[in-house]
Amino acid sequence: MVAVKICGLTTVEDALGCIEAGADAIGLNFWPASPRCVDIPTARAIAQAAANGAEIVGVFVDFSLAEVRRILRETGVGWAQLHGKEPPALVAALLPRAYKALGVEDGSVIELARSYPGEHLLLDASVPGMPGGTGRTFDWAIAAAVARERKLTLAGGLHPGNVADAIRAVRPYRVDVASGVEKSPGRKDLSLVRAFIAAAKD
Repeated sequence: MVAVKICGLTTVEDALGCIEAGADAIGLNFWPASPRCVDIPTARAIAQAAANGAEIVGVFVDFSLAEVRRILRETGVGWAQLHGKEPPALVAALLPRAYKALGVEDGSVIELARSYPGEHLLLDASVPGMPGGTGRTFDWAIAAAVARERKLTLAGGLHPGNVADAIRAVRPYRVDVASGVEKSPGRKDLSLVRAFIAAAKD
């Protein structure tokens, strides 16, 4: 059965609500330009509250290795999702609990994905100026090719109405949603979260 990650959480309440609804992982965004960015104390509180309920993933965009390690250490977040222009060596230094997120423009991303180490990989739509959280879909046939080689997390424009189709088309390890289950940036609509998880796991 596919796993579900709810990303861009900003409160303990939402994190616990998503886990209660059946989320397997939650994402905390540390990119300052994101409307879903969390500070260290908030991230620590969420990580402590959610520690036994789900994997906790930190989203980073072009942070240094030292910065990523410091934030993981200070917050208790267990995984690093690298959404910027990080080189393969930086991903390798954080393994086994890290993976690269790549924006998909065309099929060339299949070869690019092969240049990054690790078991996991995330694909999202490529939108200029937005390293993630685009709210847009892309060609799922490209994702399906990558999913045959890696534990793929599929992101990009997913919502309760299309996630089942995406899973059938791609066969990912995990699906990832942020804006598709929100009432406002960073605040989740738990009825949409429950509908998304039900559709993904049906």
